[in-house]
Amino acid sequence: MPIIGEIIKRSVETVDKIFTNPDPKEAQQKALETLLSKAKDTAFGKYHQFERILKSSNVREEFAKEVPYFDYDQLRKEWWQKVIDGGEDITWPGKVKFFAVSSGTTSTKKHIPVTDDMLQSIRRAGMQQIKGVADFDLPAEFFEKEILMFGSSTNLKEVNGHLEGEISGISASQIPFWFEGFYRPGKEISAIDDWDKRVEELAKESANWDIGAISGIPSWIELMIKKVIEYNNAKTIHDVWPNFQVYTSGGVAFEPYRKSFEKLCGKEITIIDTYLASEGYIATQLRKETDSMALITDNGIYFEFVPFVPENMNDDGSVSQKAESVRIEDVEEGVDYVLVISTVSGAWRYMIGDTVAFTDKERAEIKITGRTKHFLNVVGSQLSVIQMNKAMEQLSGEYDCQIKEFTVSAVLEENEYLHRWYLGVEGSIDKDEKEIADRLDAILKENNKNYKVARGKALKYVEVKIVSDGMFRKWTEDTKQKGGQVKIPRVMKEKDFREWEDYVSNNKSVKA
Repeated sequence: MPIIGEIIKRSVETVDKIFTNPDPKEAQQKALETLLSKAKDTAFGKYHQFERILKSSNVREEFAKEVPYFDYDQLRKEWWQKVIDGGEDITWPGKVKFFAVSSGTTSTKKHIPVTDDMLQSIRRAGMQQIKGVADFDLPAEFFEKEILMFGSSTNLKEVNGHLEGEISGISASQIPFWFEGFYRPGKEISAIDDWDKRVEELAKESANWDIGAISGIPSWIELMIKKVIEYNNAKTIHDVWPNFQVYTSGGVAFEPYRKSFEKLCGKEITIIDTYLASEGYIATQLRKETDSMALITDNGIYFEFVPFVPENMNDDGSVSQKAESVRIEDVEEGVDYVLVISTVSGAWRYMIGDTVAFTDKERAEIKITGRTKHFLNVVGSQLSVIQMNKAMEQLSGEYDCQIKEFTVSAVLEENEYLHRWYLGVEGSIDKDEKEIADRLDAILKENNKNYKVARGKALKYVEVKIVSDGMFRKWTEDTKQKGGQVKIPRVMKEKDFREWEDYVSNNKSVKA
């Protein structure tokens, strides 16, 4: 009998009974007051009169009146550049030692401060996730197995007195000593910069590990698993890691990868969704009955929600300063909101770039519905990423194929707008592109009345181009980087889209 695992399992279950998800309103009230209190003597806190706000009769209302919305570029220009240059007590007490660097999808290159308080917040959120595992009826043996966390390199770069890397690499580089015995691939392999070399070394050691859980972005985890299977001359990943039971997904929707993951597995696994961004650990799935994620409302992040409607948005995708935010207790289920956060890293009323919708208001459970700049609305079609993902799932089912990647743009040709889609398919699809385009068009009309109206007016037609899903991976490698936090932009601006099309044209031989 796995005695240690049984003890850990019972401990987790006990913690789950003692610590339930707190009342969102009360937790958020306290979270904001704590943030303001800690930052009141910073340059930002003094400028925006945090001490006065704390003394007001309605702290949340006064905070929203006093502090403007910021997107990344605005916050960097006005405040964070001083933090990057080594300034102390600018937007959060002390000097920042770590910066999460990301190419991003809402800006060219982001440098997000990662304070000691944020690292503690991420660790606490990880404990929330472990608490949630108690709901998934996992056997005691699971709690004795190793955890493979495979993201970005932990070999952080020293720049002007601070360390830079992607958030997954920063988090992994700071794991507590007591976790090192469970953590794989371990410090040495995790520090390898080159993704292919890191995977190769991981595969060499893989047979020596007893992996119970894997965490990472689906597209890169899938490639890693394939390499492990190939290196070990195995048929499935369970031939190498028979006790692999939990996959913690994050960053993108898992559903497009479900079929290919199932092919790589010899038995059923549990999928748990998480929402870890460069700006913080925002939400995690806590219940097996749903794939929605619960906002972590008592952990150093204060949330606000701006209805995602045209009148609240500027042309560049940022929130209008005239837009009124909605507090967590006043949201409505099924409505798209722009997520605005204030955090222990000194982000204030910061537009993270994601849109979310509540599926269960009382539990503060959400789904990510898209990106503010990945929302296709050039001609009033109002297509969100979640609607696009659902359409891809339906197409995959109807045509018995796996559409694992896609991107789309509204293109102006001969004074007429069209939507041109590139679908990254694993293997082949036995239909011509015109038929697929017509079916995609019909699906979107059925599920989005704004899209249907647009198709009768300014949006004249729809095109589909079928490419290998490997095309998207190669483009990522050649133009961005491989592995880590890198994600494919689902909606491109026309200029970027033209560059993408040129790339596809010059790389027609790329296979899956």
